[in-house]
Amino acid sequence: MAILTMIGQLVLALSILVGLHEFGHFAFAKLFKIRVDKFYIFFDFLFPMPNVANFALVKKKIGETEYGIGWFPLGGYVQIHGMIDETQDASALAGPPQPDEFRGKPAWQRLLVMLGGIIMNVILGIAIFAAMTAHYGETFLPASEARYGIIPNGLGREIGFRTGDKIVKINGRPFTEFDDVFKPDVIMGDNSYYTVERNGQLEDLKIPKNFLDKFSKQSEDSLLVRPRETFAVDRVTPGGNASKAGLLAGDVITSVAGRPVQFFDELQAVLLANKGKTVATVVQRGSQTLTLNIPVTESGRIGFERKSTLKVGTRKYTVAEAIPAGVKKAFGVIGLQARAFAKIGRGEISASESLGGPVEIAQQFGGTWDWQHFWGLAGGLSMVLAFMNLLPIPALDGGHVVFLLYEMILRRKPSDAFLEGAQRVGTVLILALMAYVIVFKQVMKLFN
Repeated sequence: MAILTMIGQLVLALSILVGLHEFGHFAFAKLFKIRVDKFYIFFDFLFPMPNVANFALVKKKIGETEYGIGWFPLGGYVQIHGMIDETQDASALAGPPQPDEFRGKPAWQRLLVMLGGIIMNVILGIAIFAAMTAHYGETFLPASEARYGIIPNGLGREIGFRTGDKIVKINGRPFTEFDDVFKPDVIMGDNSYYTVERNGQLEDLKIPKNFLDKFSKQSEDSLLVRPRETFAVDRVTPGGNASKAGLLAGDVITSVAGRPVQFFDELQAVLLANKGKTVATVVQRGSQTLTLNIPVTESGRIGFERKSTLKVGTRKYTVAEAIPAGVKKAFGVIGLQARAFAKIGRGEISASESLGGPVEIAQQFGGTWDWQHFWGLAGGLSMVLAFMNLLPIPALDGGHVVFLLYEMILRRKPSDAFLEGAQRVGTVLILALMAYVIVFKQVMKLFN
């Protein structure tokens, strides 16, 4: 069921993002009175071969345009009359340009048609982030809540963090929110470092240049470091070992197997050291002090859920405040993409580890349907789609934009034969990348 949920969220997100992207091209074409022959979400042919396996799941012709949903779930397209793209080549454009053709319009109009999809994805990304900010606000953990220091995971220890360290500065500056520790511009920074207080002394811990590769492989619940916290028993698992021994919600565990326990990580360590054994557990219940003998499972658990003592804050936004916040978040995604590409170009992070396909995207949605998570990820993907389409690669919108700018600056249009050749080269490059991301990487994961 979890896999179906992942697939369902991926298909819905792609349908929205691709549909609105293609609508951007469609809207500008209609604005300039260019005929649009087809408007499809997903392909009704075996991409990139427009005459192979032509089949639409749903289609309906309204006026001069055929609208439909294709069977090949890899994107979508609008077939703009008189334009060389993946659906038609130069041979289909014999004869002089007609008034309703793409090639018969001024270069600035053609440029806006090609930018229409990118513009629509940017508008969508901003709208999603602004709406989410207005509706949900922003939750954050104040840095002051980590008053007992932090607990590092494996990567945190690799940087140099130790249990109990107090992070007092990031890149030499004090910070107010604990989530600032994980900010992408910190993790991806060229010379980022943390300043920690350890045993009354300050020490700087520098982030290695290749750290992003390792960090990106982490699961969401294992984020470098987490605040060290005290705890109480929130819920006891019915029928579990703790329940049978008499542990109740609200109890405070003070020692296990003769070892004092103040923090939750201390409890975890003691239980793991005594897995498979029965341990004397001292709890404080109101004014009473009780000793319970609780068996520990082989996985180091006794059967309860903890009540966190960390107090999360929430920032509320008016609609007027949410719009600029949404703009900042949306363009922040593009900024991070640009920085990631720059790091790949400099060899500081691995391209093979950084590039992901439908499988990786589906995994990011997760196996449960959470609308807040769904829309947050969809907003980010919309901005990523805008950025990727703006890359100057033939067959992408950015490739068309480059040729149109060339025409506008030099007053000379590239030949149809050149455009067709560039389209083919770009398509091959994109297919090779898709084959690597979708097929080769998944096969290698199976072998690994």
